[in-house]
Amino acid sequence: SLTKQLGVPVLASAEFNAACTIPLKPLGKHVLRGVPEPVEVFTLTNARGIEIRAMTYGAIITSIKIPDRKGVMADIALGFDNLQGYLGEHPYFGAVVGRYGNRIGLARFSLNGQTYQLAANNGANHLHGGVRGFDKYVWAAEPIAGVKGVAFTRVSPDGEERYPGTLKVRVSYVLTDANDLEIEYQATTDKATPVNLTQHTYFNLAGQGAGTILDHELTINADRFTPVGDSLIPTGVLAPVEGTPMDFRRPTKVGGRIDAGTEQIKFGRGYDHNWVLNRKGDGLQLAARVVEPASGRTLEVSTTEPGVQFYTGNFLDGTLKGKGGVGYQRRGGLCLETQHFPDSPNQPAFPTTILQPGSTYRSKTVWKFGVQ
Repeated sequence: SLTKQLGVPVLASAEFNAACTIPLKPLGKHVLRGVPEPVEVFTLTNARGIEIRAMTYGAIITSIKIPDRKGVMADIALGFDNLQGYLGEHPYFGAVVGRYGNRIGLARFSLNGQTYQLAANNGANHLHGGVRGFDKYVWAAEPIAGVKGVAFTRVSPDGEERYPGTLKVRVSYVLTDANDLEIEYQATTDKATPVNLTQHTYFNLAGQGAGTILDHELTINADRFTPVGDSLIPTGVLAPVEGTPMDFRRPTKVGGRIDAGTEQIKFGRGYDHNWVLNRKGDGLQLAARVVEPASGRTLEVSTTEPGVQFYTGNFLDGTLKGKGGVGYQRRGGLCLETQHFPDSPNQPAFPTTILQPGSTYRSKTVWKFGVQ
């Protein structure tokens, strides 16, 4: 029934097991971080041959296969060949992160007269939902009727990672024949709580494991960014990109100024910053465009969000073995995390990330794949 409704094959258990040291069946609580559910993998393909795989653990996108200008397919998403890799320590490859994507300063915030102390899992700060964020749970999943898509859902209970409120979350991936992957997020809560969901895929348009992303050409539709202090928490200022290494308003090589000696570059060890998108009204608007000149592969990102975090894999160092046993080297992938700004619960001048009972959190991002 999954195959029929999705219009694409679902990866069989035996196929996944062949590359997996952990079988695809109900897993013991010591194996899957306390979660006894099985893990399922869904495969979406469109009329042009693009193939995207996602699994219920972390709602992780495990692979994205697209053609180059000669029609040669490559997987452009960093990750692992088997489930075991994702159960170990890794930098959020392909995952949905939450309840709050990005950093919250000093791992605390105040809301309705109460201070909430979160886990400090990034120095003194809180990162990507804490010690066990949304990326480390098995989600429920079902195909979406009438399209090539799958919807992932989970309930984050009141007090999970010390956040207030029971949060019901739905994230969907829909692949169109126009080579778009549509990512939609929805959430409701029974208590006021911060919510900032995003997708953390690392892209290398030359193919995962095919060197660095320094020759990729990037455009970001932003006149301003949010400068950070030495722990990468925003100062609260919206600073102009003009005249700085943060200016990607025109196509620019990622590596062109990545080692500039400016304070911001030193703090991030490269790029690990939030850009304030040039928005006019609501709805989807262009956030960024990436071109890999050798292959011709392109990625265009549009979003309803006010910001995008551009990260260049500065902490990869070759020791983490990915697909095919390749060691992912420093700057071997880039992330374009569409989201609200980091530390927004502590920054009253930033757009709010507080979801109130009776309201619905809605966010949409589209990845358009192509060639030039």
